[in-house]
Amino acid sequence: MPDILIFLVVIFSLAFDYINGFHDTANVIATSVSTRALTPRVAVWLAASLNFLGAMYSTGVAKTIGGDIVKSAQMINEYVIIAAMIGAIFWNLLTWWLAIPSSSSHALVGGVVGSVLMSTGMDALKMDGIVRIVLALILSAIIAIISGVIIMTIIYWLVGRVAPAKLNNKFRRLQILTAAMMSFAHGSNDAQKAMGIITLTLVSAGYLQSFEVPVWVKIAAATAMGMGTAAGGWRIIRTMGGKIFKLEPVSGFAADLNSSLVIFCATLFHLPVSTTHVVSGSIMGVGTAKRINAVRWGVAQQMLMAWVLTIPSTAIVSALVYKIMQLVIR
Repeated sequence: MPDILIFLVVIFSLAFDYINGFHDTANVIATSVSTRALTPRVAVWLAASLNFLGAMYSTGVAKTIGGDIVKSAQMINEYVIIAAMIGAIFWNLLTWWLAIPSSSSHALVGGVVGSVLMSTGMDALKMDGIVRIVLALILSAIIAIISGVIIMTIIYWLVGRVAPAKLNNKFRRLQILTAAMMSFAHGSNDAQKAMGIITLTLVSAGYLQSFEVPVWVKIAAATAMGMGTAAGGWRIIRTMGGKIFKLEPVSGFAADLNSSLVIFCATLFHLPVSTTHVVSGSIMGVGTAKRINAVRWGVAQQMLMAWVLTIPSTAIVSALVYKIMQLVIR
């Protein structure tokens, strides 16, 4: 029975990574597709390839996810993790269906917190670690907005006298580079979250003595992320690509450059961040640099509501799933 449960944890974790891939494809390629720098098909496959490579880059974020939410791997079991993953997957699919960009990272944190609270209670939660993760998720969006304004302002200052048509042609080509950077950065951070969950389960079950991510877990998570990205997430791409702010090649370049730098810096510091939050913040920032009313703040407000609701919603769903599993097992 324990082996079957661990197998289910792996399956659900990889399913989460796959869904994360197509859910977050919009974040990675929306700017380059909306400005016609890349065709949708080329953009998706570029993102899928570099997502895979980024996922193989390091395991620092995986260790944060696996070690900073619960106090000890021995305080949880496979049922807790399965319930957490179901809650996170449910929220990702719901927001994808409604075409609302939301954070897979928030969904995962909320799922784990909800199932742990229902199973063991507050004693098992590592509150300082959770606060650190949530702060990273929130501050990364704020930093993305501020740095987006700065980068866009610098670009306007450098190329402000260049004819718009000539400027757009140059930056449309440069967007291929920033789309690649964005894809690699996304893989380096997001794919590690499933790695952390699988490794946490293996430590909890006694299959690993220390929290070191096995090679097969890295390859499996990277592959699931890449395959999910290749599947595409067209519903959310429309929201990210044009509903927040009408992007041009120069602003799309600035948004991708800014997002990739913020996300990759977070990876270097082993901090999990939300690609959705960072990219949305970057788009708002570059839009604000043009003029503040160029940003459709009504759409941004709807997205903010989804972000606020994510952790409590997934926590409730995962807690209910765990309770139902308990009743069925009995």
